[in-house]
Parts: sequence; structure tokens; C-alpha cells
Amino acid sequence: MPEFFGHPFSSYSWKAQIALYEKGVDFTYRVVEPGPEREALARLWPLAKFPVLVDETGTYIESSIIIEHVDRCAPRAPHLIPADPDAALHVRFMDRVFDNHVMGVMQIVVNEYLIDAQNPDDKRIGAAKAALDTIYVWLDENLPEADWACGHDFTMADCAAAPSLFYADWVHPIPDRHPRLKAYRARLLARPSVAKAVDGGRPYRPYFPVGAPDRD
Repeated sequence: MPEFFGHPFSSYSWKAQIALYEKGVDFTYRVVEPGPEREALARLWPLAKFPVLVDETGTYIESSIIIEHVDRCAPRAPHLIPADPDAALHVRFMDRVFDNHVMGVMQIVVNEYLIDAQNPDDKRIGAAKAALDTIYVWLDENLPEADWACGHDFTMADCAAAPSLFYADWVHPIPDRHPRLKAYRARLLARPSVAKAVDGGRPYRPYFPVGAPDRD
């Protein structure tokens, strides 16, 4: 059985977990906290960053690579990467949009509270929230009216979108003037694979550096 190194409250762990749930892949969850699990992870990947997946074929690092591997090795539907090259390119593009321009920007705000919760840098936080405002507009204009990020099928792009939008909305709520984006986030949270990841992280909510809202 594959071993998955991650943490139930980690956004990138969620991204890979959602793909594993979607594909029906059973795995052993090795929760990385200080101690033996972190030491085991560091032996696999010296940076000791998660998620990491280990199976009989090798060690796979980084959430998008894990998803690509799982989709290839578990070919039964749903297919998270389309067979059509143009459709696959669009999925990979949206995956990058959510990772780099939503999740990465949200993390800037979180990091400020991790560095100094009493004196976060308001200038950096303001710049990050302004960047989120910009990508919220773009997403609201470019997401489909219904279904998923790249059309009818749930793909790797949605695996990335779910944790990205979950946490981004916590640190900088999506305004009501973006109804398409808000509806998409709601659809994601109602998806069983996403709900399972969210539920796994509930016990850790008091540790969210910015303060977890009483919702979702």
C-alpha cells in the first residue's frame, strides 16, 4: 500500500489527498509532525517538505507530480489529466494559477503571522490581499458558470483549487461581487473527496495562525 507523508491541515497535502480519494487509491497516511515521521520524510526528501508519496514504483515529491503519477498508475476514471493534449495543457495551466496566484499568495499572509503573530507586516499583507483581489476578478470572469475549473470533468485543477480557495477565503474573503467564484468554491466543498480532506483537518483549526473563522 502506498505511504503518503503529509499533514491533515496542510493545503498541499489536501491537494494530493483529494486526487487519491478521487481515484480510489488506498494509502497509509503518515502524519508528519516532529519525531520519527519527520525523520523518515527527511530520509526520502532532505528538505522534509510534504506531501511525498512512496509506492512500489518509487518516491514522488510535490503535489502536482503526485497527482500526475496517481492518474497514470490508476487509469480508471475519473481522469484527472485529460488525454487530449490541449485540454491537458489547460488543466496544467489552471493548476499553476491556483498554486501560484491563490495558494502561494494566501501563504504570504499566513507566513506573516507565523513570523510574528503580534506584529505582522501590514504592508506585505496588504500587497498580498491586493493580489488576491486581482486573481479573484480573473477567476470570476474565466471560470465556467457551472461544473469545474476546466469544464464538465473534475481534474487536477480542481484538486489545486479546493485548498487554495478554502484558505484564501479565510484570510481574505471572496466578495459577494464575485458570485461565480463563490459558487465554485461552494461546489468544491460539497465534493465528497474535498469534504473528506476538510474534515480531516478540523481538529487542527485552532492552530491556524490568522485565526480560523467559524464556518466551512
